[in-house]
Amino acid sequence: MNHENVIRTLGRRLRLGLIGGGPGSFIGQTHRMAARLDGAYDIVAACLSSNPQRAHDSATGLGVAADRAYTDWKQLLTQEQAREDKIDVVAVMTPNDSHFEVCMAALDAGFHVICDKPIANKLADGKAIADRAKALQREFCVTYCYSAYPMVRQARAMVVAGDIGEVRQIHLQYVQGDLADHALPDGWRQDPLRNGGSLVMVDIGTHAVHLGDYVSGLRIERLCSDLGSAIPGRLVDDYVALLLRYNNGARGSLWVTNAAAGSEHGLSIRIHGDLGGLEWHQENPNRLLHRQKNGFEQTLTRRFSPQMSQESMRSSRIGVGHPEGYLEAFANLYTEFAQVVAARIVGARLNSDETLYPGAQAGLEGLAVVEATIQSAKSGKWETVEQC
Repeated sequence: MNHENVIRTLGRRLRLGLIGGGPGSFIGQTHRMAARLDGAYDIVAACLSSNPQRAHDSATGLGVAADRAYTDWKQLLTQEQAREDKIDVVAVMTPNDSHFEVCMAALDAGFHVICDKPIANKLADGKAIADRAKALQREFCVTYCYSAYPMVRQARAMVVAGDIGEVRQIHLQYVQGDLADHALPDGWRQDPLRNGGSLVMVDIGTHAVHLGDYVSGLRIERLCSDLGSAIPGRLVDDYVALLLRYNNGARGSLWVTNAAAGSEHGLSIRIHGDLGGLEWHQENPNRLLHRQKNGFEQTLTRRFSPQMSQESMRSSRIGVGHPEGYLEAFANLYTEFAQVVAARIVGARLNSDETLYPGAQAGLEGLAVVEATIQSAKSGKWETVEQC
């Protein structure tokens, strides 16, 4: 993965503007490192905080020129739109409830958009964003970064190739301990009106949903939900268990929590067909377990090899035995997005293998599952997931 395609196509790096993700933000730092890793972007404009002084100081601290260290995100979009050397891409890392407004304004200002999940808090708003991006011919990426790990892409390629046969079961887990304490940290995530209605599903559950969709090529059609808190008296959701039915008839399950004391990260997928199964754990990301129905169990490792898929190989940067992980996967999305944006800017033809990153459609599918999960928890019944 490198930036050469972008510079060869465009003659320069893409100019990136940041909205949100300022001081103290883990995800903001992750976005910035991912954007810089492959050299496809220059960060030239930023509004990193709702506090004007912090916004200015933190942006200039990143090397952004003082006249492009904005104190209001609307000002950033308006003033950048008028510049001859305006930004090409906006990265949005604001609280969940502002994603819709910021993304719509960025698209209307003529910019391509990378948005941290969720795409919006409501499915209807997500649809409006997707429609606007399509109408304006703007690229849109939702940072479901786990789909960009090399061995996840290897798993997807093996499913497509029929190595495990017809998919019959998909089991997903994302088990964290961040909120295992009784006292929740202050902030917008505690407010259902701001966090998207279910903290655990929006915050990490949709990552697991997308991982299952991405590897299998299937979509969840119906689900039955147990949603709430594992800690007595807590009003914010920190636990969800789902029974799943996929659109090919496959059965599955999802267990997601950020209140499992002692757990660290715990994202994993087990997918089984009629010929075998695959298993991947994010805490050991460079290994993929392949269990064959009538053969040996194999542990596949990330390496440059004729047996590896092109998608996996192009997602790797360094030789076998050197671990790649979260930041590299995040950077894969940024660089793939940059290649497509650069091609669109100059009117070049887009190659289908360059659009591996999750677009607005992936964001909609996640929101549809969130809404069905909330509805099932209320009704106590199986609910249909809207197909977007």
